Amino acid sequence: MRNLKHLLSPKILLCSLTIYFFTLFSFAQNSASSNSDFWNHVEFGGGLGLNFGDGFFSGSITPNALYRFNPYVATGIGLNYSYSSQKDIFKSTVLGGSIIGLVNPYREVQISAEFEQLHVSRNFDNNFVTNLDEDYWYPALFLGAGYSSGNITIGIRYDVLYNKDKSIYNEAWMPFVRFTF
Repeated sequence: MRNLKHLLSPKILLCSLTIYFFTLFSFAQNSASSNSDFWNHVEFGGGLGLNFGDGFFSGSITPNALYRFNPYVATGIGLNYSYSSQKDIFKSTVLGGSIIGLVNPYREVQISAEFEQLHVSRNFDNNFVTNLDEDYWYPALFLGAGYSSGNITIGIRYDVLYNKDKSIYNEAWMPFVRFTF
């Protein structure tokens, strides 16, 4: 199964990027021909995270910008930065970006695809573990579905490229809350 996953990963990535760019350019031509104001179609959003307790700290910031072509289709980019540390055990820094595509077949239903590329730097305290420090790039391809109400979407997404040894996420399945303004 692991070998099959590695063979499919480049194909999934190529298909995802092809669909993304096809959607972007198809709808961009539509938008340009209607003389619409670019900034009236841009939505900003993202997330902030803060977690701490007994020697542990974790913080994250994940801004994004979406271009809404029409009420049904949007695409955009995002940034991801997070820092985590456990006193006398480890420090971790994650920095990266993503491209996202959203489709709302109905006003309340949102289907999403997001490709995320993250640089992970993990440093372990020598008293805790030796030879586990790592610096690597990790790709994730999330497919998700959610319920939208106004500028908020609540849903679940699945990382089809999930690798339990390298992912910064605990599971391939994860809930999300998306805000835009």
